[in-house]
Amino acid sequence: MSTGTLLAIIIPIAVVIVLATVAIVLDRRRRRRLRERFGSEYDRTVEEAGGRRAAEHELERREKRHDSLDVRPLDPGLADRYAREWSGVQEQFVDRPEAAVHDADRLVTALMRERGYPTDDFEQRARDLSVEHGRTLEHYRAAHEVDRLSSEHRATTEQLRGAMIHYRVLFDELLSDGSQSGSGRS
Repeated sequence: MSTGTLLAIIIPIAVVIVLATVAIVLDRRRRRRLRERFGSEYDRTVEEAGGRRAAEHELERREKRHDSLDVRPLDPGLADRYAREWSGVQEQFVDRPEAAVHDADRLVTALMRERGYPTDDFEQRARDLSVEHGRTLEHYRAAHEVDRLSSEHRATTEQLRGAMIHYRVLFDELLSDGSQSGSGRS
């Protein structure tokens, strides 16, 4: 075989190998970036979507939708008002735990709306939140489930207490995200 023929065979093979290697490296970086950004929501989405590729496309769609939203930080005065309201919700837990959990859900939803998130549908709220708050989203899902149970008077006091803790994690993150006002804890 001549040198020209060998080069005509080897060069395309080398190009294919290089392109495949680049594609694999880029795919791994993309996957790592999505895992880091979405946390446990990545795994949850893989399970729901039935596979990694479908899940990654879904997570990228969420990112694009989120980019189109007008999510904004709170001004400090408004953040202080929400923090005071949260303190009131926590205080009522001792005497009225179910009402406190419902109020916590209402307050988190109001805070989301104030920040610019659409709030009509829980699942859409969760998908929108997952982009910036993927690591705390499981708290929101758990708290929301207890709120649903408490609406049917089926939640235990311990579940209600846990829901308040879960709501507080997301509340604190939403309250302080992008502002200097601090947390909603008291």
